[in-house]
Amino acid sequence: MKIREINAMRGPNYWSVRRHKLIVMVLDLEEMEELPSNKIDGFPERLKTMFPSMYSHRCSEGCEGGFFMRVDEGTWMGHIIEHIALEIQTLAGMDTGFGRTRGYGEEGVYSVVFSYMEESVGRFAAKSAVRICEALIAGEDYDLTEDIQEMRELREADRLGPSTGSIVEEAEARGIPWIRLNKYSLCQLGYGANQKRIQATVTSETSSIGVELACDKEDTKYLLEQAEVEVPRGDIIRRERSLEEACRYVGYPLVIKPIDGNHGRGITVDIQNYEDALQAFHHAKESSKSGAIIVEKFIVGDDYRLLVINNKLVAGAIRTPAHVIGDGTSTIQELIDKVNSDPRRGYGHENVLTQISVNELTKTIIKDAGYTLDSVIPEGERFILKDTANLSTGGTAEDITDIIHPANVSMAERISKIIDLDICGIDIMTTDISKPLSETGGAVLEVNAGPGFRMHLAPTTGLPRNVASPVIDKLFPQKGDTGRIPIIATSGTNGKTTTTRLIAHIAKMKGYRVGYTTSDGVYIQNRLLMTGDCTGPASTEFVLKDPTVNFAVLECARGGLLRAGLGFKKCDVAVVTNVAADHLGLKGIHTIEQLAKVKAVVPETVLPDGYAILNADDDLVYDMRRNVDCNVALFSMDENNPRIKALQRLNGITAVYENGWVTICRGEWKMRIMKAENIPLTYGGKAKFMIQNVLGAILAAHVQGISIEDMKAALETFIPSASQTPGRLNLFEFKDFTILLDYAHNPAGMRALKKFTDELDATVKVGIIAGIGDRRIEDNNEMGGIAAEMFDEIIIRQDKRLRGKTEEELIKMLNDGIKTKDPNKKTTIIPSEKEAITYAVKNAVKGSLIILCSDVIPDALDLVQQFKDKEAKGELVFAD
Repeated sequence: MKIREINAMRGPNYWSVRRHKLIVMVLDLEEMEELPSNKIDGFPERLKTMFPSMYSHRCSEGCEGGFFMRVDEGTWMGHIIEHIALEIQTLAGMDTGFGRTRGYGEEGVYSVVFSYMEESVGRFAAKSAVRICEALIAGEDYDLTEDIQEMRELREADRLGPSTGSIVEEAEARGIPWIRLNKYSLCQLGYGANQKRIQATVTSETSSIGVELACDKEDTKYLLEQAEVEVPRGDIIRRERSLEEACRYVGYPLVIKPIDGNHGRGITVDIQNYEDALQAFHHAKESSKSGAIIVEKFIVGDDYRLLVINNKLVAGAIRTPAHVIGDGTSTIQELIDKVNSDPRRGYGHENVLTQISVNELTKTIIKDAGYTLDSVIPEGERFILKDTANLSTGGTAEDITDIIHPANVSMAERISKIIDLDICGIDIMTTDISKPLSETGGAVLEVNAGPGFRMHLAPTTGLPRNVASPVIDKLFPQKGDTGRIPIIATSGTNGKTTTTRLIAHIAKMKGYRVGYTTSDGVYIQNRLLMTGDCTGPASTEFVLKDPTVNFAVLECARGGLLRAGLGFKKCDVAVVTNVAADHLGLKGIHTIEQLAKVKAVVPETVLPDGYAILNADDDLVYDMRRNVDCNVALFSMDENNPRIKALQRLNGITAVYENGWVTICRGEWKMRIMKAENIPLTYGGKAKFMIQNVLGAILAAHVQGISIEDMKAALETFIPSASQTPGRLNLFEFKDFTILLDYAHNPAGMRALKKFTDELDATVKVGIIAGIGDRRIEDNNEMGGIAAEMFDEIIIRQDKRLRGKTEEELIKMLNDGIKTKDPNKKTTIIPSEKEAITYAVKNAVKGSLIILCSDVIPDALDLVQQFKDKEAKGELVFAD
């Protein structure tokens, strides 16, 4: 078995799954004799022995044991690998259950699709599942232990922590989109100019002064003392020689800790003598960046954490360090193992509680108490194993929100304003939180910026609190605010780049700050920031991350969809221009109907109150209306199209080409925008496919509330040129000839180009064409045949982007198509595009039209511009 490729789908995709992130693995089984599972000796039994928990997999049978029924009856290995990949993720603590296995269109090749929680784990599970299946086929033993642990470690390294994760989940529940900005906890909520950012529980609105104060325990304590907040008596020192005096001033028992520490690092508590104080001082020094150490009174009581968000107390918890309780017979290690056997405890943050690890600190604590791991402690004795109560080290938490005394609530809320933190955790030591600190002798120990939420989200006992909700309330205070910006997505085979550019131009003229993606690059306010084919999710995220953008227009091509899905979950408007045979035979897409299903993903992501704008003249595009959950608007080159008439009778929105006008209709009422011949993009109305692009664009603008006046201004100023529409009908007038540069790269595009050039006068029409390596033989043949009908002379060129074919193969495909239509057609073969263009220019006759079909637009435009410059200087020399 061989894995051809593994891709991660992070958004909606052509499998029509909405709530899953998917791994898509293309699995090639051609190298092995593809036998059903029941034909391999002992295979079903070995699988059941290794994965008895797979009995719960219902599979297509719809009942428990359904998958094993399929294995006994005989099923293909791709299907089995799918289920193994899901099961091993479940065993590693990530229960994710969606999977599909489908044929790829090639004998013995399958698309294996399954869901994941963390991409790195999903990719690992794909490879591991293949290894496991190979071992089962061979009858070899396979130890799952290392793979399960590897997946756990990958998850912990990559996943969002509980605090960040809870905020993201709350945002998702409110329809607020989010993007992870780095591999840690920096996340963006919302898009573009409306975004907010969080990093753990620090927000883009958190005061930097507040964070600095909270990190400086000396300043924090000083401010709180000045405000008459109960704090422990203490002193701050930097040198060992000051320690003894500080201990006398404060009085035992003591706490010694670094002034700039966090997460309990470097803290020693309940110090009873100078010798222990000296050791604690050096321990604190190791964790102190500034070298400043706090020596303060050890307050007797329980460890409480009060959480204040937006100056309101939202939760409180009492924390207990990791510990065991003696039973008089078990060793400390056995007691730890017993505690860790609690199903609520897991690796890292995978469960409510974390397993207690025996590290050097734990061993030191045990040793200092006069014990070893093999010691038996008396029955009922509670033995503390860690020096802090953090849940991440095995501690526990009990929710006490409802019993906090109002005086303590008021104090906590006041502290948040004194320190100036929108989210803060206040650590208090007291014997009874239901009484004021002034009565119990308790004190405020610390104020923390970026406090952890885990103890409140999932306390060991007590009521869980949705503490993420007030964070979102603060970041997005307006009811219904989702932090979104308008998103218009375009898809289709031909015309989507021009449509994207035109919509972006209309929005820009309206005053929006527009970011848009195309097959030429990514633009922010018409400034090209990324070059190349930028029609996938990475480019989409580039635009949606940009904090200057308040309107996005995104071209979505089949390649990006199949490779990694979309870079967004929902859009406001989707425009589908057409569907034609292109790139068939790639990525498991072998028919035009399959291609239409891929492109249909885009309108299926439109929000319920948004619009899918569909080409009513294209049967496959029109059929996409059946699976959308939004409004539908249609456009057509024929105002009498029955589909248009039917929607108009329902008072729907349409756009049509009628009597020479591009017109928007609400119901049957017409709102004429402009005469097509006056729209520069249509070349006087001759470029009919451009009129079609205009119809889709003005509909998108109309449903977004852009006025007819703004549309007209934009259409008049959108000039087909190398700057505004590179590679799309770029016409260059020379003194004696004309060059037309276009991106036509498939049969449908060539036919549309032919209709346009048929209306152009020329003494001779010379075509420069190239075969494309990732098209089928019949596609290149057809392009050659169309070229034979379009041009008087043909130059076949080929660039370096062969995409799996040889120059000779591609040239032959085109030549075969040409000869089929016209065996006597004048044809010249010049593999280099530069040399081919140069040859055509140097041999151009007066009044000729050179039509260059290029797929490397920047290079071709640059060369043509060089010829223009040479002509201006009188340096352009022609053949005799």
